[in-house]
Amino acid sequence: MTLYEQVAPLPDDFDDPVLVGQLDGWIDAGGGGATAIAHLLATVPTELLVRFDRDAFVDYRARRPTMRITDGVNVDLTWPEIELHAGRDRTGKPVLVLHGPEPDFRWHAFTDAVLDLSRDFGVSLFAGLGAFPAPVPHTRPVRMAATASTRRLADLVGFVSGTIEVPTGVCAALEVCFHQAGIEAVGLWARVPHYVSAMPYPAAAAALLETLVVVTGVEVDVRELRAAAALTGARIDELIANSEEHVALVRQLETTIDEAEAIDAADLPSGEELAAELERFLRGEL
Repeated sequence: MTLYEQVAPLPDDFDDPVLVGQLDGWIDAGGGGATAIAHLLATVPTELLVRFDRDAFVDYRARRPTMRITDGVNVDLTWPEIELHAGRDRTGKPVLVLHGPEPDFRWHAFTDAVLDLSRDFGVSLFAGLGAFPAPVPHTRPVRMAATASTRRLADLVGFVSGTIEVPTGVCAALEVCFHQAGIEAVGLWARVPHYVSAMPYPAAAAALLETLVVVTGVEVDVRELRAAAALTGARIDELIANSEEHVALVRQLETTIDEAEAIDAADLPSGEELAAELERFLRGEL
C-alpha cells in the first residue's frame, strides 16, 4: 500500500536540505509550534512536494473535514492533510517543511515513510518544533529546551537537566528514527508561561524560529512575530497590573529565573486561576 504520493519533482540543486516538522495534536502551549510553522510557510516560498495518504493516518471522527456552504449548497469539503513542502530561504538554503495533523494511526509506518523520503531527498538534519507550559514569567525572554540526538545539539539549544519520563508526540518518534538512521535530529521546545499557555503566545513562535536559525542556518524573518509578541506582552501587563496577587506571582517567577532560587507559591493564585482571568480579559469581560 502506498502511504504517500510525490506530486512534484525535487527542485534542482536541492542539496542537504533541512527537514522542519510540526504536526498538530500533541502539546503546543500558546500555539508556539503551529504559529512558527505557519509563519515559516508564509515567509519562505515553498511548493507541495509530497502528500501523505490521509485515509491511512487520520481518524476523521477526531479531525472532521470542514464543509463549505454557500446559500445552503454544499460547495466543497476541506480534508485534513499531512504534507511535505519544499522551498528555499532568502539565502537559497533548501528546506523541507512537514506539517498537518499528527497521525492517529500507524506511527511506525509513518515514521518509516518520512525517513525513506528523507533519505531519498538527502536530508541532513531533522528539527521538530513545539512549546510546553512552564513556571516562567512573560517578562523575560523565552527560554528554550532541546530533545536531541546528540549532546552537541542539546548544548547548543539548552535542555532540562536530569532524567524524566513523559508522554510524547510523533515528532519525538521521528527524532529516534532519524538518530537510528544516522541523521541528526533535534526537538526545539519553547517554554511558555503556564498562566498564558491556553492563549496565543507569538513570542514562543519567534523564539522557535530564531533558534531554528542558530541550529540549522535556515533564515526566517521574525519581525512580524516580534511585533505581535510585543502587543501580547502589553495586554498581559495590563491585566496583571490590576491585581497585586498576579503582580506578586510574576515577580516571584522573575526571581526564580533571575536568581535560580526556589519559591513558595502556596499563597499565590494558581496558573489555572490566572489563565482563566486572562481569557476573561481578552474576551472583554474585565
